[in-house]
Amino acid sequence: MRLEHVGRRHGVRGPWVLREVSLGLPAAALVRVTGTNGTGKSTLLRLLAGVDAPTEGRVTGRPARTAYVPERFPVALPFTALDYLVHLGRVQGLGRAAARARAGEWLERFGAAGHAGTGLAELSKGTSQKVAVAQAFLADPALLVLDEAWTGLDTGARAALDTAVRERLTEGATVVFVDHDPRRLEGEATAVYGVGEGRVRESAPPVAAAGHARAAAGPERVAAGPERVAMGPERVAVGPVVAAAGLPVAGPGPAAPGLSAQPAGPAQPAGPAHPVRITVSGGRSLPSRLPGDPLAAPGPDGTTVLTVDAAHSDALLGALLAASWHIHHLGTEGVRV
Repeated sequence: MRLEHVGRRHGVRGPWVLREVSLGLPAAALVRVTGTNGTGKSTLLRLLAGVDAPTEGRVTGRPARTAYVPERFPVALPFTALDYLVHLGRVQGLGRAAARARAGEWLERFGAAGHAGTGLAELSKGTSQKVAVAQAFLADPALLVLDEAWTGLDTGARAALDTAVRERLTEGATVVFVDHDPRRLEGEATAVYGVGEGRVRESAPPVAAAGHARAAAGPERVAAGPERVAMGPERVAVGPVVAAAGLPVAGPGPAAPGLSAQPAGPAQPAGPAHPVRITVSGGRSLPSRLPGDPLAAPGPDGTTVLTVDAAHSDALLGALLAASWHIHHLGTEGVRV
């Protein structure tokens, strides 16, 4: 599969999110996409999955069976968890009996079998994410695109997803993923692409021992090549996609343990120039100084909302994950990515 001089903008006169993207995805490859928030990682994944069409350039060689897990799962749909999976299995070409059997198997694997008859709107965020992930594996996709698919999953479900990804790779599929934890599938990526300033550049895959301290980085080169692959019919397994949106910061109140809230009033420092808001809960106490010096405010249901500049968001997420904090939501302000 190849992207040739691909660009994407939102609207006729909207700003370009990506320009001149040329890259190839080989079969049986694990591809990691990195970059700060708001740079266009999700846009790149939607282009790869066929959810969005390029504004310029072309995509060739996309497998007939492609599956996609969006950053946000659509819960306002009139289905139970099982019925939703059966419906998507049918869309992907499975017979009703096969779709129902595969749906039950994947709900069981991700620990959500007990919620098969529950309406999507009644599921918890974590269980909704399990359903979102399960739909992607129903029909053994040749291309699997995961946009922060591990976020919101419990430990057992995250491990099950790791295993399922490795199984697809063994079967010859290509898997492209974004995840804010640099330890995710550490040392296993075949290729790493960094997104920034509207461009996509290939980086050397990170060495496993170095992954605990940083996301993939290093000397970058523009990914290009002459390879062409014939285009096949496309079928993308995905529900409606909700664009990224910022979360409002809640009103005054105590900060979570280990997080130092910024002083209110005129003495409060100016907010980040390109803010990212991360909603978190739980975990151990953190040092008083966090990457990017985020502004902390109480969020809904006992959570804490941290606001930080996009340039520091990955480092902050790494610190939170290392301290066993749960990431509920991550949003950019006024930027669709």
